[in-house]
Amino acid sequence: MPARTTVSKAPLAGVVQPVRIGFIPLADCAPLLVARHLDLFSKHGVRVELSCEVGWATIREKLLYGQVDAAHAIAGLVLAMRLGLSSPPCRVVAPFVFNLHGNAITLSRDLWNRGVRDAASLKKLIRSAFSRRFTFGMVSRYSSHYFLLRQWLKSGGIDVDKDVRIVALPPTQMAASLEAGLIDGYCVGEPWNSYAVEKGTGWIAATSEQLAPGHPEKVLLTTERFVATHAEESQAIINALKESCEFCDAKENRADVAKVLAESGYFTGSEKILKRSLVGPLDLGSDKSVPVTDFHIFHRRDANTPLSERGRWLLDQFIAHGLLSNTQFAEAGAALCEAWTSELDFPSAKSAAASKTATSHKRTKLAHA
Repeated sequence: MPARTTVSKAPLAGVVQPVRIGFIPLADCAPLLVARHLDLFSKHGVRVELSCEVGWATIREKLLYGQVDAAHAIAGLVLAMRLGLSSPPCRVVAPFVFNLHGNAITLSRDLWNRGVRDAASLKKLIRSAFSRRFTFGMVSRYSSHYFLLRQWLKSGGIDVDKDVRIVALPPTQMAASLEAGLIDGYCVGEPWNSYAVEKGTGWIAATSEQLAPGHPEKVLLTTERFVATHAEESQAIINALKESCEFCDAKENRADVAKVLAESGYFTGSEKILKRSLVGPLDLGSDKSVPVTDFHIFHRRDANTPLSERGRWLLDQFIAHGLLSNTQFAEAGAALCEAWTSELDFPSAKSAAASKTATSHKRTKLAHA
């Protein structure tokens, strides 16, 4: 796909450039790579430098210590960092959502050969394998992957705290760890499920679209300080990403999107593998395939807006899976109201730098159950 020819705006004045944005090589980082490919950042007057990172812990640390200005990040990091879970507290904000869905649960070919077809049949195998504790990977305790994996295991009557072991691994290491026999399955974003299917080492048991329809996946994560001091840049990046997400969501553009990812140099899988979740059909590795109309949602269904019900889903998952207690609900809800919103004030950079008062935020109220 040729890069789009655009008339670029003059670089924004009075701000630090380029803006450093961290990301992980997953299919849902497409809006970042496509925006760069189509010169959308330049079109909106901002220079961006993309930084490919190893895993979500690295993203968290680099954002925390200012080594990146913003990041393509798992949605749960907004709440975890705001509350200081596993790291010093950081006043992060998520004014933009990259996508809904995009993950799958992949199990080893060995489990298939031993009769596993779903969580219930996995439970039967666990009961008969007294000498072995099966191990499953996910990318972070604060990710949808962790919630979805636990939900799926529980659906088969599996006690996730006693019957199995769940470990955190970087997304890019999942398929190799499965092939090496270090784990028995995992929940991860594409293309790392399809990569295992292509290698013949895994099969897809469930997708996040099936398990939690409409769940938020990746967000643009930055800090209140960056938004306040680089307001024009922040808005320009969001505008560029909105345009890119609309492009990525269009069915007629998906093949081009897969090509951009494949040619970026960040993916070990081929363009053919990337197309499985972006264009479809998705090969499940079990002599079945499914359409991918809603596997990745980049723009439809108001996907780019951090809606209150999606924020509430995050909060509920943190409590349901033991990351927060019920007594912390009010505190966590207040933190999420401040961070999970597109209605941030974007004062001019000059005014923000001159002001010593805290930036005012319009809060989106969380829906109450």
